[in-house]
Amino acid sequence: MLMHADPRQLDQTLIGTGLTADVHAWKDGQVLKLFHQSFTEARVTREYEINRAVHAAGLPVPAAYEVIRLEERFGIVLERIEGPSMFANVQSRPWTLFAAARQMAELHAQLHSHPAPPELPSQRAWIESRINSAIVASESEQNRARQLLGELPAGDALCHGDFHPGNILLTARGPIIIDWSTATRGHPLGDVACTSHLFENADLPVSASRTIRLLFMVSRSLLHTTYLRRYLRLRPGMRSQINKWRVLLTATLAARKMDAITPF
Repeated sequence: MLMHADPRQLDQTLIGTGLTADVHAWKDGQVLKLFHQSFTEARVTREYEINRAVHAAGLPVPAAYEVIRLEERFGIVLERIEGPSMFANVQSRPWTLFAAARQMAELHAQLHSHPAPPELPSQRAWIESRINSAIVASESEQNRARQLLGELPAGDALCHGDFHPGNILLTARGPIIIDWSTATRGHPLGDVACTSHLFENADLPVSASRTIRLLFMVSRSLLHTTYLRRYLRLRPGMRSQINKWRVLLTATLAARKMDAITPF
């Protein structure tokens, strides 16, 4: 049920901001993820329902309590999680960069050991929708992408779709994964390919320190290799299979805004 909130309830202390939403302190033990005005009620409600389904499946995610409307914007009231993101932690402790890449791979492998809740959309349907909306791709490129999609295996694993260190919070009870708007039911290596794409193509956010920028610039390839090597030791698969997904995802993610998305 959609709840209408009084703007005066909003604690003006901003906790964080991102490409899609601002996060504000809310009631005790809660935060409000307030989406930008372009986000419709249906889109916000979809993320709320995905978050609840993944939480109910026992995954380390914040509890989602309700969808609210605040003037012309929609938001989700979530459990407040205390702890820095993995990216923020690496910024303050740069020597942990490669250990964090391995931890990230371990968490991703753990995530893929869980079957996806049946409410989640299929990975294949999500990718096909991206192919159809990839305005920078020609018709022949779109047809080739559809052919590649048909050649790749399906699956029923829980896939995050935007798994990177900015979406992992480090807490006293262990890592917590946030931002489930792109979660799907599909093949784990397709999800790994999404993260692989971010490792190699995404820019660091503007908040990144000069030290981290320099460190990432000289070690991007090795970090990517560290993540993949650790993941493939824990889960079945080969780099050649991931590369097939990468070819497909490179086309479907071509129109995606990559700046300010944290590869590490």
